[in-house]
Amino acid sequence: MTLLNETKRLLRRYRIIPKKRLGQNFLVDEEILHKMVAYAHLNEEDTVLEIGAGLGFLTEKLAEKAERVIAVEIDDKLVRVLRKRLRAWDNVTILHGDIMKVNLPDFNKVVSTPPYSISSPLQFWLLDRSFNEAILSFQEEFARRLTAPVKSKDYGRLTGTTYYRADVEVLDVIPKESFWPPPKVDSLIVRLKPRKPPFKVIDEEIFFDVVRAIFTQKNKKIRNAIIPFFSRFRLSSKEAKKIADSLPFHDKRPRGLSPEEIGLIADEIVRKLQKIGLL
Repeated sequence: MTLLNETKRLLRRYRIIPKKRLGQNFLVDEEILHKMVAYAHLNEEDTVLEIGAGLGFLTEKLAEKAERVIAVEIDDKLVRVLRKRLRAWDNVTILHGDIMKVNLPDFNKVVSTPPYSISSPLQFWLLDRSFNEAILSFQEEFARRLTAPVKSKDYGRLTGTTYYRADVEVLDVIPKESFWPPPKVDSLIVRLKPRKPPFKVIDEEIFFDVVRAIFTQKNKKIRNAIIPFFSRFRLSSKEAKKIADSLPFHDKRPRGLSPEEIGLIADEIVRKLQKIGLL
């Protein structure tokens, strides 16, 4: 029986209707599953996290290679399927809940086709975690944003934050027909490898907050886009404007600045706030 037929059979049996709002598109291409496992270079010492385990087809292949698999699934009915289908695998731990909220044991690799509805928050969540490598599938438009060049239409907060935290490599294309139900666009397999930041900033929290602030208003010049950032420090509009006007690149727009240049802006903000006793 093909994976597509088995997927349809299980969905019928457990009366599961894929939820569009949760981005439930099940990977039904055996070759792609094998590729994702191969890209991860798993061995018997690896503990692998799978986010959105679905019907467990990828989970089984991971369990064949890794010491332990932590399969997280939020959908009640899918958890029932997983617990029944994977009951023979004693190296698989199934966790029922939201990946952002469940209490996870340590893991060193991530291999997953996560729900597309959580791509952005998941990426930021992963960048705050400690692991060696992740092999993930994302919709093509989202994946391109991870590696977008400066000044391109896809360049933004996601690009800058990811660049600071990790190396990203696009490995392969997953045709939309490889999923059931098929999404509207193709997907990409991406390798994410955490690394030491390629440049230093004085305060990482301020840096990430500045990245968020300026790309929230990406069509404005820095001197205007950064003003709302200062509200937390209860600066008067006059004081905020004075700092904003003194920043490097204050006359440029966010999309035209490299992450390193944004780092220089963040560092200058830190120095200004320290000087007036607000940091």
